[in-house]
Amino acid sequence: MTLLIYGAYGYTGELIAEEAVDRGIDTIVAGRNGVKTDHLAVRLDCEGRSFGVDTAEAYLDDVDVLLNCAGPFVDTYEPLVEACLETGTDYLDITGELSVFEAIAERDREAEKAGVCLLPGVGFDVVPTDCLAGHLHDRLPEANELRLGFDPSGTISRGTLASVIEHLDEGGKVRWDGDVVDVPPAHASRRIDFGRGSRNAVTIPWGDVSTAYYTTGIENIEVYTAVPPMAGTAMKVGRFATPVLGFPPVKRSLQTLVRATMTGPSERQRKEGACYVWGEATDGETTVTSRLKTPETYALTVDAATTAAERAMEEDLSGFETPAAAFTPEFVLDLDGVEGFFDE
Repeated sequence: MTLLIYGAYGYTGELIAEEAVDRGIDTIVAGRNGVKTDHLAVRLDCEGRSFGVDTAEAYLDDVDVLLNCAGPFVDTYEPLVEACLETGTDYLDITGELSVFEAIAERDREAEKAGVCLLPGVGFDVVPTDCLAGHLHDRLPEANELRLGFDPSGTISRGTLASVIEHLDEGGKVRWDGDVVDVPPAHASRRIDFGRGSRNAVTIPWGDVSTAYYTTGIENIEVYTAVPPMAGTAMKVGRFATPVLGFPPVKRSLQTLVRATMTGPSERQRKEGACYVWGEATDGETTVTSRLKTPETYALTVDAATTAAERAMEEDLSGFETPAAAFTPEFVLDLDGVEGFFDE
């Protein structure tokens, strides 16, 4: 069984490629840049393939699973999904982009007919929160409201920040009565104990607004992240700049600056960091709360994505899936260093 990692020379892709090779997976590293791809292939002693996403179909005939690590995923998912559907290759990615989850979910029937699994979000976005959502639904099957959130430590990579910039102009999102609806940035705030004391938190348009719905069927979903009070205020004030951030030259300038000046967390930061994940579900009368503690977000992504790829190669999956639906909510507990579920 063969795994092709696209975007393998990016910060996260390279870490995943190293892990896949270390686990003995038959790995092909791939990407648009031929020089970077070849250098990585030589260093990891594996095959390398250079191609753009629009020509991917010609390179997948002998590939069982494609893992897309090339963001912004809004620019790469569609041609890669098309190529996977045409060649019978399972598609996984590490996106956290809500619009990408929604678009891939619409390809469910096509994927089932093709016998192909479409499984986006197998990194920190959204494995721990999705599994927590599934666990909360198991605890309270009649829940009609779900709130999730996380309190991370550490820094982010330039690829992740580039994806964030790509969607800055879209504002906030929540799910209301089953539909994804627009709300202002940081439209709601509250105090949350994620697992290390009460913190200020605000709503964000996280991928779980999409995926938790497909995992649980719960029609009202919000996602929070911990931020200092001043940052929450700045996010609310920043909503007035949203039209400017949507202007293509502004996006391109910000992304160019990010890619030129940023790296990701160091090995020490990945080893020492942690993230606290929280969720609550209610049916209007009963409320249940559960928590997880995970490794640093990139360390979790490397383990989760590689493990999900292994599972996809072993199991007969087809159609659109979320991590918890494909592998059960206990999937996250099988990852190194994850502690939970802590239930109230």
